[in-house]
Amino acid sequence: MSQWKEWVRSLKREILALYLACRDPRTPWYAKLVVGLNVAYALSPIDLIPDPIPVLGYLDDLILLPLGILLARKLIPDDVIEDCRRRASEQEWPKVNRIAGAIIVLI
Repeated sequence: MSQWKEWVRSLKREILALYLACRDPRTPWYAKLVVGLNVAYALSPIDLIPDPIPVLGYLDDLILLPLGILLARKLIPDDVIEDCRRRASEQEWPKVNRIAGAIIVLI
């Protein structure tokens, strides 16, 4: 169970680092586009394979999202991602934006 919690913490740190890298002016536009598309796909109610289909419905999420994260990490310069990882480990998770959450739920 402790390994699971540590993995979740590292995943949250990595997502926050990608968020920070996306806002960094040193990050190329195409890397920002990949991060944006990945986030949009993760939050979108429309999937390539609908989730109600047993096993296959979640398989696309388990394959496409990690591949998108890996691609984004490859496109972001090493010095930028390292700086963002350091900043992510030092700061708290951003506050929840209730308006953005309401818009996503409505969509």
